[in-house]
Amino acid sequence: MEIIHTPVLVIGSGVAGGITALCLADAGIPVVLATKARDPHECNTFYAQGGIVYRGEDDSPRLLAEDILRAGSHQNRAEAVHLLASEGPTAVERLLLERLNVPFDRTSNGDLARTLEGGHSRPRIIHATDATGRAIHIALLNALRDHPRITLLTAHMAAMLVRTADATACAGALFWVESEARWRLVMAGATVLATGGLAALYARTTNPPGTLGDGMAMAHALGATLADLEFVQFHPTAFAAPNAPAFLISEAVRGAGARLLNDEGDAFMARYAPRWRDLAPRDVVARAIFTEMQRRGLPHVWLDLASVMPPERIRERFPTITETCATYGVDITREPIPVAPAAHYTCGGVVADAWGRTNVPHLYAVGEVACTGLHGANRLASTSLLEGVVWGARVAHHLTQERPRPPAHLHIPEMPHGTSPSTHEAETLLEHIHALMWQHVGLVRTSAGLHHAVETFARLRKEAASMYHESHPSLATIRTWHAATAAFLVAHAALNNTQSVGCHIRLESEEMEVAWHKEVPTTPTPQPKSVGVQS
Repeated sequence: MEIIHTPVLVIGSGVAGGITALCLADAGIPVVLATKARDPHECNTFYAQGGIVYRGEDDSPRLLAEDILRAGSHQNRAEAVHLLASEGPTAVERLLLERLNVPFDRTSNGDLARTLEGGHSRPRIIHATDATGRAIHIALLNALRDHPRITLLTAHMAAMLVRTADATACAGALFWVESEARWRLVMAGATVLATGGLAALYARTTNPPGTLGDGMAMAHALGATLADLEFVQFHPTAFAAPNAPAFLISEAVRGAGARLLNDEGDAFMARYAPRWRDLAPRDVVARAIFTEMQRRGLPHVWLDLASVMPPERIRERFPTITETCATYGVDITREPIPVAPAAHYTCGGVVADAWGRTNVPHLYAVGEVACTGLHGANRLASTSLLEGVVWGARVAHHLTQERPRPPAHLHIPEMPHGTSPSTHEAETLLEHIHALMWQHVGLVRTSAGLHHAVETFARLRKEAASMYHESHPSLATIRTWHAATAAFLVAHAALNNTQSVGCHIRLESEEMEVAWHKEVPTTPTPQPKSVGVQS
């Protein structure tokens, strides 16, 4: 087994991990940056559409903090909220605009173009058409690849975090390299988890398929504290055409004036959120859509942009969404978009402080895998990219002061010792996890459903662990092992929190569950009678 020694190991190549690695390398500290993806572009950052919080006219840190707290049902950690609100704009300027030169959209006079999104009291979101994450990530990844102090390891699947010889601290991670059919151990003075969330545990999700909570599962096994895992945010508007993936329809579409309609052409958000209407926080909009679908027996609702924006402007402002919808037979310049909620973002995770430190010495967490307390019970739109930038820079600053060195000795973990492959069995078990999460730990949850989920996941977790330890190493067994643990932890957290708050909704009857658990039908559904905006 090859062993690599490094001062800092960063696991995950999204904006949080990338900014951490870049800032450390710029400060003179060598970094190993590892990602499980063959193509390091494959992460949630790359697929982020709407934008990133900056600052608007007549705006202030106080106003942004108020919006974050309101969206999070005031379950947020105040220190984290005010840190982001105060440091965010400067971090965007220093890192994204000056260091990386990200090509954000500009107005005719050269100013940054700003838009409004749900839950925001000011237009303060800057963007690069409807592919903001792609623009940020391409610029970031180019800088990472060119940096002489960064070693980028692709197609490295982290199987477990390892301990120091005295078992008191994190000492790096063990990786399976499928293309080489070998293990690689990275010994590090500090290990930074930037592995993303767990929304791909669900059958219907906006996330890439690898977003299965592996970082949370590994941190839990090492003894790290996790919190707020029940707060899984469902994005209200994911594409819901027959036989199509749950492609994200950005919140910026509603920020541009689009309205949600039912099959009667009724702009129903006025009944659920009279003040904010279609720009209410995501949990409010998702619940409203869910309720409308239940009451009217609909597989989805519709999002109408065509009646409020000229076709040429739609193609210019939302080229990615226009092209993707057209692939599945929906022309958003002429007709409303079928949408329904889908699992999108993990508000909880590995508990981390203002410097990204966890309760395990030498282990840090940043980005969606972390729970800084910023998001509370529901994330405000376009704060996730900013959180990755701000906390990535802060983790790097802290480690620059610490000057970590790789440990001399560590505890060698037990590795799989079987010879028989079990890829098919692992994939079957993972499909079972997807179905159970969607059915019983979804947008609306019941006591009976959660009890069933916890009991089932406890059993599946043992099966997945046995499969991992007793089979020949493979990506499938590692992924499933992590996924089963993460699913159990989410279901357990949801069962323990009996209060409905933010994006965690508990009902004590099954009456609201029936239609929600049905798959999107493969037969066409009727279009709304009118696409005109109604009050």
